[in-house]
Amino acid sequence: LWDFETVSLYVKSVHKVGTMLSAEEILCSTQQVMAGLEALKGENRGLLENLQEALESCPASDSGSVEQEKSGIIRQTLERIELGLSEAQVMMALSAHLGSLEAEKQKLRAQVRRLCQENQWLRDELADAQQRLQDREQEVVTLEEQNRHLQFMSSIRKYDQEEPQLDEKDTSSNKESLDDLFPAEDEEQSQMSQPHRSSAAAAAQQGGYEIPARLRTLHNLVIQYASQGRYEVAVPLCKQALEDLEKSSGHTHPDVATMLNILALVYRDQNKYKEAANLLNDALAIREKTLGLDHPAVAATLNNLAVLYGKRGKYKEAEPLCKRALEIREKVSEHVSNCSYSELQ
Repeated sequence: LWDFETVSLYVKSVHKVGTMLSAEEILCSTQQVMAGLEALKGENRGLLENLQEALESCPASDSGSVEQEKSGIIRQTLERIELGLSEAQVMMALSAHLGSLEAEKQKLRAQVRRLCQENQWLRDELADAQQRLQDREQEVVTLEEQNRHLQFMSSIRKYDQEEPQLDEKDTSSNKESLDDLFPAEDEEQSQMSQPHRSSAAAAAQQGGYEIPARLRTLHNLVIQYASQGRYEVAVPLCKQALEDLEKSSGHTHPDVATMLNILALVYRDQNKYKEAANLLNDALAIREKTLGLDHPAVAATLNNLAVLYGKRGKYKEAEPLCKRALEIREKVSEHVSNCSYSELQ
């Protein structure tokens, strides 16, 4: 007969073993305990049946009370055995559930690792694609810049070869506004549009400086674009040419001053008087430095500035410029007359 203390010690030993063993060992031990409890349960039931038969066969006496006490103890033991068995079954079911959860967790971990690897691979692919895209965009920008430069050079060569004449009907509306800013009718404009003049008169008129054919061509081209209202083409064309001239000849060169005059013309036609005045002042400083204070090109620039100040209502600033331009023109006219007389001699 197993009493209560024996069962308690057995259960305690099971708990003690559970704290030291692994999950599989605990399951094996639990199964062994369940088998032992089942055997113990069968023995106690057999004892209980024998006691009940003895109580039924014997009359009530002192020995009967002892048998009843034993029967009560056995019933308590059976209840505890049933409780132990139910707890063991719960442990087995819980262990099976935990095992399935652990398997699912391992499966999910494997999926997470795989997704992390795929994510890293996609990140690498994205970074590589972005780098390739950036390289291609840079190449596109470079090619577009080269294309614009080639188009500019092609247009310059085209007009260098053909020297087209402007249609008087197309430019009649802009003639007055163009002539009073760049250049004067009898000076710089005639130098641009009539390159084949008397050599002695041209040398005297220009002080030894001859406007290059390329700039005369560019001047005609810009006037054509401006007359058509295509300032988005004329302005970049002037700026590109100005940049090329500054790189090749330096900022303080007469050709740069001529190019500044052309760009001022375009700005003036767009009513950008302040920008045009800044360009003309820069051109005036360059021409005074490189060609001299009494050069006819200086007079033309002074005249253009005076006209521009007049359009802005600054007549006090315009008056001294006109006077100085007139003085230079008188000197130039006298010099040209002397040169012409010398040729006749």
